[in-house]
Amino acid sequence: MLKIYFAGSITAGRGDQPIYEQIIDELRKYGTISTELIGSPNLLAGGETISDKAIHDRDVAWLLASDCVVAEVTNPSLGVGYEIGLATQAKIPVLCLYRPLPERRLSAMIAGCNLVQVNRYSDAAEVAPVLAEFFKTMAREESAAI
Repeated sequence: MLKIYFAGSITAGRGDQPIYEQIIDELRKYGTISTELIGSPNLLAGGETISDKAIHDRDVAWLLASDCVVAEVTNPSLGVGYEIGLATQAKIPVLCLYRPLPERRLSAMIAGCNLVQVNRYSDAAEVAPVLAEFFKTMAREESAAI
């Protein structure tokens, strides 16, 4: 079973919590998600009550132990950008999901990175086929590497 790291904005993105929850529900079809808490309606914009260092160290360990990263990047987040950077350096496949909004533009550092797959969507229902294709491609690449 795949280990999936889901990334989404916490401090600036709690308005997207229902979308995160839907994406995480869909991701469960493909593996275990170490960061399910991001989709929880109980997680507030202030984040968790443990120390910043504990969150950083735990999340970095989870990310580096993951088979892939799926990130919702509509709301700009320094933390999510950091996680995507770590994943690309570690050669972990990254899928970014982005809802184009008139007041938001996707960072060129994400959109222009050839190590990151970016898929645009307008509704959470559009994410299921994107995930299916992403995981199918991962399985093909893994089979080819064997």
